[in-house]
Amino acid sequence: MRKIPLNYVDEGMLLGRSIIDSEGNILLRAGVELDEYYLRRLYEIGIHYIYILDAIFGEEEEADVISEETRITTVKLVKKTFSYLQQDRKINTIALRKIVNNLLDEILDNSNVLLSISDISTLDNRIFYHSVSVCTLSIMTGITMNYNDTKLKELGIGALLHDIGKSKIDPDLLNRSGDLNEEESALLAKHPELGYSIIRDYGDLSLLSAHVALQHHERWDGKGYPRQLAGHNIHEYARIVAAANTYDELMTDRPKRPAYQVNQAINLIKRMTNIYFDPAVIAAMISNIASYPLGSFLKLNTGEIGIVSRINAETPQRPTLRIIIDKSQRRVQHPHEIDLSRMTTIIPVEVLSERDLQKLMPRKSGA
Repeated sequence: MRKIPLNYVDEGMLLGRSIIDSEGNILLRAGVELDEYYLRRLYEIGIHYIYILDAIFGEEEEADVISEETRITTVKLVKKTFSYLQQDRKINTIALRKIVNNLLDEILDNSNVLLSISDISTLDNRIFYHSVSVCTLSIMTGITMNYNDTKLKELGIGALLHDIGKSKIDPDLLNRSGDLNEEESALLAKHPELGYSIIRDYGDLSLLSAHVALQHHERWDGKGYPRQLAGHNIHEYARIVAAANTYDELMTDRPKRPAYQVNQAINLIKRMTNIYFDPAVIAAMISNIASYPLGSFLKLNTGEIGIVSRINAETPQRPTLRIIIDKSQRRVQHPHEIDLSRMTTIIPVEVLSERDLQKLMPRKSGA
């Protein structure tokens, strides 16, 4: 299974990961053969990347940090929470705390699994999937920073609800694809304070979780908002969520730019360290992300090209590859695997895009 841009998907390819809406309904089930109608509908609902099953990849199962069932349940609860607040109804804090407990348990059970799979979301459910992704990566980061159970749960609630203030902002403004004017930008920038006000009104939710919503747009250099806090004056939970929030934004398609590749997003995050982000937080967060997710195509310094077939958790930048193109740029008849963690002289020099790959290996429908 590998993630590719929708415009590089051929009719006859098989969907590798189900497309699910924010109600938990399966829009398109994994394994379905893609045709012109399906591809057009995916584009119409705002999906520009999908996972496909690829014979080149072999039979390797891709592990996820949390189960699909838990992800769907959490997305549904976040959507319901937003909906209740829009209707001025009380939110179910018991359900929120329970779902964060479930997320934490699954992440701890899969502590040897790196973040590798990214969510596929439609235009109308992006904010809900984003909340779950930010929560997952934030908890993983907190575990790396040796947080105890109480701190992980406080962090998890704050991360899951970091954008909850947007429930009080006009959805048309939130979903605007064009540039915002000064007045609209100022209105959108109120969501941290709105979120803080919402969370602090619930006595069974930690005030520290509320500070995550308030401070997740503050910057390490003091040039963020709403209070221009700097360095350690920003609560550590908020520093973690700020980094996870930006990483997930970089990994998401935007009207004016496609999603970044993982290694590109990591490099950009690193360059923003000490300006936007706490360097200790970034080091902890990045250690949980697979630099080269399963299904990535890497060119090596030997000239060979391979597909990532296994991720080595202890050495995430040194995965196991299935070599499919040799040093002479010819297709390998019998692909073989090499473990880069055991071969220190062989290094990845480039992540190949789908466009690069098609030049080397023109695909046939159903491949």
